[in-house]
Amino acid sequence: MVVATRSVQRTGVPSPRSPQRPSAGSTQRAPAWFRPDIEGLRAVAVLLVVLYHAGVPGIPGGFVGVDVFFVISGFLITQLLLRELARSGEISIPGFYARRFVRLLPAASVVLVATLVAAWVWMPPVRFRGIAVDALFTVGYAMNYRLAVEGTDYLASAQTPSPLQHFWSLAVEEQFYVVWPLLIGVIGLIWGRTRGRRRRRHSAQHRRTVVPHRLVAILGAVIVVSFALSIWQTAASAPWAYFGAHTRAWELAVGALVAVLAPRLPDVPVLYVVVGLVGLGCVVVAAVRFDAGTPFPGSAAALPVLGTAAVIATGHLRPLPVLRLPGLEHIGRVSYSWYLWHWPVLIIGPHALGVEPALGWNLALAAFALLLAALTLVAVENPVRHRGVFKVSSWRGLGLGVGLSAYTAVVGVVAMTVPLRQLPVGENAVEVNVAGSDGEVAGSDASRALGELIAASAATTTVPANLTPSLVDAPRDSPPIYPDTCHRSIADVGIKTPCLYGDPAGTATIVLYGDSHAGHWFDALDAIAKQRKLRLAVVTKSSCTAASVRVYEPTLKREYVECRQFQEAATEYIATLDPVLVVMSSSGAGGRVASVADSGQDQAWANGWAAAVRTAAATGARVVVIEDTPWPKGDVPECLSANAAAIGACASSPEQAIRVPTRRRMVAAAVATAGATVIDPTPWLCTPKVCPPVVGNLLVYRDGSHLTTAYSAALAPVLAEKLP
Repeated sequence: MVVATRSVQRTGVPSPRSPQRPSAGSTQRAPAWFRPDIEGLRAVAVLLVVLYHAGVPGIPGGFVGVDVFFVISGFLITQLLLRELARSGEISIPGFYARRFVRLLPAASVVLVATLVAAWVWMPPVRFRGIAVDALFTVGYAMNYRLAVEGTDYLASAQTPSPLQHFWSLAVEEQFYVVWPLLIGVIGLIWGRTRGRRRRRHSAQHRRTVVPHRLVAILGAVIVVSFALSIWQTAASAPWAYFGAHTRAWELAVGALVAVLAPRLPDVPVLYVVVGLVGLGCVVVAAVRFDAGTPFPGSAAALPVLGTAAVIATGHLRPLPVLRLPGLEHIGRVSYSWYLWHWPVLIIGPHALGVEPALGWNLALAAFALLLAALTLVAVENPVRHRGVFKVSSWRGLGLGVGLSAYTAVVGVVAMTVPLRQLPVGENAVEVNVAGSDGEVAGSDASRALGELIAASAATTTVPANLTPSLVDAPRDSPPIYPDTCHRSIADVGIKTPCLYGDPAGTATIVLYGDSHAGHWFDALDAIAKQRKLRLAVVTKSSCTAASVRVYEPTLKREYVECRQFQEAATEYIATLDPVLVVMSSSGAGGRVASVADSGQDQAWANGWAAAVRTAAATGARVVVIEDTPWPKGDVPECLSANAAAIGACASSPEQAIRVPTRRRMVAAAVATAGATVIDPTPWLCTPKVCPPVVGNLLVYRDGSHLTTAYSAALAPVLAEKLP
């Protein structure tokens, strides 16, 4: 497809992502439009991203390097398209995508395949199929939407980052460029027809003025709408704002606008240098002052975006000397490959080396990724993009792109079906009996028997052959309240009713109320409710505490107003049930009460829990508060799959496993004073010295904090002893 009056078959226009320049030892001259200062700016962007990901202190906002890349890409792509339109009066759509494919896909394909191979060899086996799925989303330039969905899924958002996660930014760019060249081409087509009808004499001059003028209006609209969406979406759902193309389009459009307007700026040397320095300073300030708690992108993104735009615009005639330093130019030249390599190396490297991630190791791995980037530039990128066969016809470049994408997709599909690395397994472990032979919950000696089993399991060294659930199945092991949508997600506001379990014919009701750490008690309470012939009503929501407090949600990067609305609805609903017992529990990981100083956080939580207990007790029900379960070191299935013959590496001590102990004690005292029965589940998961990740044949945790359904059900006997 050519959006113009005639086609352009040659694809010799340099790539927008990294303009053609002489290779080492070459006598080829750089084109007149080549901007060394932009090469230096690319170096600044990639350094910010890599050092931020490596954990270098002092740049907690290094993620803004991606925003710098977006502006640069918008500028370079638009500059290329306008140059083509001015030269020939048309935009060759096949030629455009051929250049993109030839420039981007060879290196990306190498990194994708290498990452899959390295992940199979070194990553925890339970992670591999998820990484293979990530590869397929990456091939389809949809990784950003996969991450947006996972970011709003409370359970998925807690998982270890994927080694292919960073491909989200490339997906955003390509989604923008599905539309952008077509739009410019259509404008050129309309102009061409107008010129033909009116037979303008000064067609070249007209081409240089009319099309850009129309683009300014369109770009202005894109910037205003997308920026407004970014502000709104950041407040509504930070993951969708961060990864969405609709909230990032304005950043690329700002770069495009600079490409249109910069050649028309008057030459004011001193002013340009000052504005350029201020722009670069804005990027640095954002990198230093922003952090993970900054609502982003939103309005905050304007600082690095407009700063980058100022550097590029003023550098058109007065480039900043600091950006032309040889070292920055060299880094800028390999910035694309370094960006591709650095994240998989940082994620997989510690597993390959058998070390814990630390600053020193991360810097060494980042340097290794830089070496891989240099090799990729020399051995893959330059040979392919400078190969004459792809400059003769755009269709050959398209064929290369389709072939590489198909090959990588096939590799991803095959990776999803290949057997996982064989894990060493031990003998069958003793099976934990949930109920007696009569099917009822076991008797009063359950606590003693469980304690003996935990103590014996602490000495286990190898994953048992009859582990339940298996490590592969564990991430999908969740109680029925999740598929039934009775457990509400972060985005949900209202409760779902009736959501009754236990004995449907029961004459009285007990209530399970709280967040996902209340939800993981469902299987135990369901067994107890059936035994006692009671209905069980489930009122739970992800990351929404049962305490009467206004909480800050780090995933959303704002006050969790959906939780407050849910709490109000839940309180009213529970009162209508006339329950005989309300069981409350929530994560004790150290969440924050919104608008309360750090010094008052513990007391605010204690007060909120006491208020919640009094509200529940006002219904006439007895109230039980189950303290939070001990936390493991990290994702347990991942850890066990990486340490299948030494599972003690995945165990923690009770001191390590209990989060914010001072707050825990204050809350327990406050709810007891308010009239609740307090249950500490720590003895059901730990000895005084260790909290084993496997008890008997049962896997204790399905992720980094939630009990498996099997272990929850196994705790029914000991929980039944404690319930009034």
